[in-house]
Amino acid sequence: MASYKQSDYEALRRRCVELSQAGWKQLAIAQAFGLTQPWVSRTLKKYQQQGITALQEGKRTGAPARLSAEQLSQLVTELNKGAVYHGFSGAIWTRPRVNEVIKKLFGVSYDPSQVGRILTKLSWSRQKPQRKASQQDPQAVAHWREERLPELKKSEG
Repeated sequence: MASYKQSDYEALRRRCVELSQAGWKQLAIAQAFGLTQPWVSRTLKKYQQQGITALQEGKRTGAPARLSAEQLSQLVTELNKGAVYHGFSGAIWTRPRVNEVIKKLFGVSYDPSQVGRILTKLSWSRQKPQRKASQQDPQAVAHWREERLPELKKSEG
């Protein structure tokens, strides 16, 4: 098949229909433009089914979303309740955990990579756990290390 820019395909589709209506055979149309006969056939079939809109250039979208905007909003509400609320041990949300909540609420299952895309769409970002608690009292930690820890080590021995 000849190499065309994406913007050229709408004109090609229109020209294929014109030539077909003028009595040209699909193979002749394909040869005239350096296209494949199946491409011409698909173009003409789409035109027969959908009319002129089938020929227009448009952004090719993927599969339709399986969760509506309302469901995504409900998911955020549920995730904000925390992982423990949903029966998980620990407060960390992982993609498999989020997928379980989606499955339970909406009956839809996703690949982990898609769960990541959904979370990004919801403005949830990957978080690294803190190495120590933000509410930690440095004096209490020092006291524990100096007095309590040596006692624990003695009782082990």
